[in-house]
Amino acid sequence: MPPSLTSLTDEAAIALDNMADRAAHLINPTIRLGVTGLSRAGKTVFISSLVHNLLHGGRLPLFEPLRSGRMTGAQLQEQPDDAVPRFQYEDHIRALVEERVWPDSTRAISELRLTIEYKSASSWNRMFSAGRLSIDIVDYPGEWLLDLPLLGQDYKTFSDNTVKLAASGVRAELAAEWLSLAASIDPDAPADEMTARRLAEAFTTYLRLCKSDERSLSTLPPGRFLMPGDLDGSPALTFAPLPVLPEGRAPKGSLRAMMERRFEAYKSVVVKPFFREHFARLDRQIVLVDALQAINRGPEAVQDLERALGDVLTCFRAGSNNILTSLVRRRIDRVLVAATKADHLHHESHDRLEILTRRLVNRAIRTIGMSGAGIEVMALASVRATREANVKQDGHDLPVIVGTPMAGERIGDEIFDGNRKTAVFPGDLPRDPEAYFRSVDEGDASAALPDLSIVRFRPPQLDERQGITLSVPHIRLDRALQFLLGDRLA
Repeated sequence: MPPSLTSLTDEAAIALDNMADRAAHLINPTIRLGVTGLSRAGKTVFISSLVHNLLHGGRLPLFEPLRSGRMTGAQLQEQPDDAVPRFQYEDHIRALVEERVWPDSTRAISELRLTIEYKSASSWNRMFSAGRLSIDIVDYPGEWLLDLPLLGQDYKTFSDNTVKLAASGVRAELAAEWLSLAASIDPDAPADEMTARRLAEAFTTYLRLCKSDERSLSTLPPGRFLMPGDLDGSPALTFAPLPVLPEGRAPKGSLRAMMERRFEAYKSVVVKPFFREHFARLDRQIVLVDALQAINRGPEAVQDLERALGDVLTCFRAGSNNILTSLVRRRIDRVLVAATKADHLHHESHDRLEILTRRLVNRAIRTIGMSGAGIEVMALASVRATREANVKQDGHDLPVIVGTPMAGERIGDEIFDGNRKTAVFPGDLPRDPEAYFRSVDEGDASAALPDLSIVRFRPPQLDERQGITLSVPHIRLDRALQFLLGDRLA
């Protein structure tokens, strides 16, 4: 995190929190794992599947502690932070396994403690260690993470950046009503609550249009405008960017002064508490990405996802920890960026999805200076909802995926009822992802892109065998676990 985003007072408070955490961890070794991603990326599903597979001894061949037999047990324990809602694992896994519906998406922060019992691979460590590691899984919306760069901006910078982005590409049409209203208002006119409310509502409508399935744009701060919770209607959420603001101090009692004050209140009331109480305390982080949704919407959505991921990753205090940093200025020493829903493609395209995802984050990785063992990119499916097959078409084998489309899904002229299985040829991702990153002004960048058929499937049906609860099927969840936790269970 660039120094300008935190004050000395903030850093002192964070240091005290970290020292308190480390003191507690001496008695009960703990790692705080942040799980985030932009909407529809599958955070709730990832956590539910991870916990279910560890509790039920799932098929995790690349997770070395389990493969070698050193992991001897796992259990959920009491929620560690009394002021943070518990992640309702039992409700989510019931929805997945029994009802075969996808659980509700993350709308606020939540937490869950899972404790793993294991035998160290080192005989020396076994003499001094109890072989227990608690994993505090912190689930929070990626939209909140996109707010952190606001800490380094004043209201004018925020307005200039937001208006410039809103006037570009497809956003210009979506933002037309808000920009027209904002342009008609004198920012130095006397403050008026109804004017502020109309501006905030028009700006929020623009953000919602950007987020809709038809557009799937990702860079949408301030995040709480789309998920206000108990702040709905408060002054801290009743402001909006204004175009072409003059330099200098806003006149006292003006609309601009009101907007500036509320923008600062948003940072103080919403962004700083999240940063200090949760984000600055993380040890490891996974960022889930629904790259397929962006790919389906074309190059502009992909480029906007790249911008959002750049904003997200540059917020991390990345780097290795030593005794001093772990006590005072904790760093996130491992970050996993995972493209979800790999089961919506045939495995022949998984490596291409991974290449495209790495391309999405390469610029941000260079910016934060994180490389090597500190960061990993992969394609995974937290819950595998399909299986693979081959069908004959015109004398050729066609690789397909087979699953149960969700009720209302359409393929061609057929609308599915949520019960009937079907085979789908999803298409192939291009070997070279650069076509998605060409400027939209360079002609029709999407002309050379293949057509994809991305269908939403229901969770799979798990057959219980002789009373044994089967673990949730997945793709590469074991590889993710090994990267995030394997070294701490050595």
